[in-house]
Amino acid sequence: MESLLATVGAEVLETLHAQDVLLLFLVLGSGYLIGKVRLGSFSFGPVAGVLFAGLFLGNFDLRISTDTQLIGFAMFIFSVGYQAGPRFFAVLKEDGAKYAMLAVVVAGTGFSVAVIGATRLTLQPGTSAGLLAGGLTSSPTLAAATDTVQQGMMRIPEGWTKDAIINNIATGYAITYIFGLAGLITVIKLLPQWLNIDLAVEAQRLSAESATDQKPVNVTTRCYRVTNEDITRLTVAELREKYWDKITVVTLTRDGKRKRLSEFDHMQLGDHLEVIGPREFFVDVAPLFGEEIPMDWQISDVVDTAQVVVLNKSVIGQTLGDIQIPRRFGLMLVRITQLGVEVPHSNDIELGKGDILTVVGNASQIDALGEYMGHIEREVSETDMVTFAFGIVIGVLVGLLSVEVGGVSVGLGSAGGLLASGLTIGYLRSKRPTFGRLPDAAQWILMEFGLLIFMAGVGLRAGGQILETLLVAGPSLIIAGIFVTLIPIFVGYWFGRKFLKIEPVLLFGGITGAMTSGASLAVVTSAAKSSISALGYTGTYAFSNVLLMVAGSLILLF
Repeated sequence: MESLLATVGAEVLETLHAQDVLLLFLVLGSGYLIGKVRLGSFSFGPVAGVLFAGLFLGNFDLRISTDTQLIGFAMFIFSVGYQAGPRFFAVLKEDGAKYAMLAVVVAGTGFSVAVIGATRLTLQPGTSAGLLAGGLTSSPTLAAATDTVQQGMMRIPEGWTKDAIINNIATGYAITYIFGLAGLITVIKLLPQWLNIDLAVEAQRLSAESATDQKPVNVTTRCYRVTNEDITRLTVAELREKYWDKITVVTLTRDGKRKRLSEFDHMQLGDHLEVIGPREFFVDVAPLFGEEIPMDWQISDVVDTAQVVVLNKSVIGQTLGDIQIPRRFGLMLVRITQLGVEVPHSNDIELGKGDILTVVGNASQIDALGEYMGHIEREVSETDMVTFAFGIVIGVLVGLLSVEVGGVSVGLGSAGGLLASGLTIGYLRSKRPTFGRLPDAAQWILMEFGLLIFMAGVGLRAGGQILETLLVAGPSLIIAGIFVTLIPIFVGYWFGRKFLKIEPVLLFGGITGAMTSGASLAVVTSAAKSSISALGYTGTYAFSNVLLMVAGSLILLF
């Protein structure tokens, strides 16, 4: 029996050695399964899961080709830049600068601690980059450091090779990442309690001050005939104040003609009201109007859903309260996303370039809002593959440009070139909405899938060396990683409260964004029982991604 198992095992390994595609997707699939395993409220997620699966299989000397890994790397880095482009340049010149400062402090603190730790512990070349990337759970840092070595943009110490240094980066990352992820989530969860801060109360207070609306669900459209005489005695303003929420849209049709409701209008018996809103509105309020009737599609435009992208200068910096979308345009605001993260509806939330508003209403009113704000994204399923492909080509070519300084090639490298190309195209896309279309689903595939391919390669490469690294520098490296994770959190919180005066629930979101940790953001939003912390996350995320990539290259100089 044992010999049979050994024979089968040998044949499986031989097949995996010969089939890169089979090995890659085995790591990805296994990684996703590992990432779904929950320990109480904690789960590793797909990135950590793929890393662990790669580490295990890497012990059997299994590898995917460097070219395969580089394809994932290129898709990931370019997509990071593309997503950050509109916001990154805006942050440099808008009042989002305070979040940029928070990102600088968090990233700078992590960088300093990693340099000090690597120097004091006399870590092997490259391990410092893995320490920084793992301690901050920053995949862009890992990618940039790996690329810097591959491109020959660091001086290779005598007796070392590029492959050996890359192995050190990968193993340093793998060892410190485990606590980096678990420790970050744990501290973010416990720190508010230690500071006697109730995030749910804080979120509630901010929501009340800013009139934050919870996102509506189960949006529907119905029609009513006004038969309640009591309703006709009240003005629209009085009705809104007494019965309506701030998101539901009511359109009146009288004698077959649409009528825009002003605040001083009164409804009349027999009026037809077309109502767009969450189902709760139709249970609690809508019956007060009168009897429900079938939708009259002869007098009603077809209700449509569209994504409106904020691009016009006249809109950027305005608040939702200033614009009054339901009242001015007769549209229901369903969702607001910034950098792919959904943020809460709030009358005082400022709109930034590239923000996406999902609205429901008739087509003509959507067109009016699109003209006012910037651009309507209708062909959301189409991807501009020409721009995407040549964007990566340009990024790689820019990365090849270098100058010789002291025997070392100095340049952006592939990581810097791809990031610069992505930032530029993402920014140009915000200027010319018909250029470089990359829908949310496509962005997720390119960024997430690209990252996981890269992480699979990292795990497989590190798997064979991780035990040796653990024996040589394991305990001290783990301790250094703990400091790299924890100190930036505390410094970031102190700086954010004392100097930037950021509210705690937004600050914790900002810290998770500065450490590019979506998993930690989920912890904050859960504790706050509100998505309002996402506003802080999006404020730091774009800027921090760029900073941490630069840090990944710079730390190799120390």
